[in-house]
Amino acid sequence: MNGYIVRQPIKDVEDNVVGYEILYDNGQHGALTRQGVSDYAAADAIYNFLNDNSGKLVRDTTSFMTFTPTLLFKNTPKLFDQRRLVVQIEDDVVVHPMATRIVQRYRSEGYCIAINDFQFNTRYFSMMDDVEYIKLNVAANTESWLSNIVQMAHSMNKKCIATGIKSQELYDLAHRVGADYFQGSYVADRVKTKVHKASYLQSNFFQLVVEVTKDEPDIDEIENLIARDASLTYALLRMANSVYYASRRHASSVRQALVTVGLGQLKQWVYLMSCTQQGEDLKESEEFLRLSFLRANFCAELAGHSPVLEISKSEAYLLGMFSTLPYLINAPLEETLSEIPLSDDVKNALLAHEGNSGILYDLVLSYEKADWTAMTELATKIEIPTEVLTNVYFDCVDMVNTIWDSLNTKDALEEEVK
Repeated sequence: MNGYIVRQPIKDVEDNVVGYEILYDNGQHGALTRQGVSDYAAADAIYNFLNDNSGKLVRDTTSFMTFTPTLLFKNTPKLFDQRRLVVQIEDDVVVHPMATRIVQRYRSEGYCIAINDFQFNTRYFSMMDDVEYIKLNVAANTESWLSNIVQMAHSMNKKCIATGIKSQELYDLAHRVGADYFQGSYVADRVKTKVHKASYLQSNFFQLVVEVTKDEPDIDEIENLIARDASLTYALLRMANSVYYASRRHASSVRQALVTVGLGQLKQWVYLMSCTQQGEDLKESEEFLRLSFLRANFCAELAGHSPVLEISKSEAYLLGMFSTLPYLINAPLEETLSEIPLSDDVKNALLAHEGNSGILYDLVLSYEKADWTAMTELATKIEIPTEVLTNVYFDCVDMVNTIWDSLNTKDALEEEVK
């Protein structure tokens, strides 16, 4: 498949992620997502890709996905668990002579239905009995129109999702008109006003506590546990390069930091962190920790496909990992990075988006935003074949999902620690 697929978060009024929209493209920059498609072959390619990767796309979360008439007739939604999928339809389905029957069939089978870019006309209102969500593009409509549609939808017990939010102004507009959920590049990157000085994923941390207290700790496992968490990685590198260890060589990776610190000091550090984090609510930062882990792996894997990058895969990993530090550490990024010996290429990429490493960083950000045009241009600049992007991305998504599933044993780990 030559197209691209990415997940974009949908958040509620508290900034909690309630699901992800699966955005896809057939290589013609949006032809399958927002403009409809008449090419059966392109739809068939999407079907085949989803068939091979459905387990990676949808796992323990609600996914919103747009289906063309062709994909609906091919029963593509049935590749997914109806409890975790919202079937989105557009005007090409609404105007289809079989539209009502198609929607009613999927609704009767337990799928939720959403209408993209709702329009104020009879065709759309005729489907309202079978629809749970209405999606409204806040950038393309007036405030009065949006407010009227939201009020109408709420009177019919429908939820409204404000889309196309690319700025604080549009985010505020969506709030004023009473939208229930929010989506767009600004929403995906939105920073919570409350920032922790050093937040980390508790369930992952308890696994680390268990590992360091074993009679024969597994260094490889300790490295893996720390490397999947941006805050723990930063804290360990900072300690390993502190004045206390100044006589030793600089540590620029998790493995080097572990060697520098040693198991004895590592245990004391872990116990100290377990005390300082007691009772702290990590709900706000968990999404960014998860995002940092995904970016780290995505950057590292893409680096292996570029013949022109000056940084190693391990450096590319840190580039992605530390891209979320502004959300997790209550300090300017430049000040934060000055405390750990990252290469100039990585620092310049994070601070100024400079050099080929900056292009790699921008490529990952463009992919997340479904900016297919920019993404293609950036991949070309650093000679990464565009046809590998989607497979690499979803291999990374699948790995992150698998690891996050393993972190759901927090209660058992807490008992073991006690």
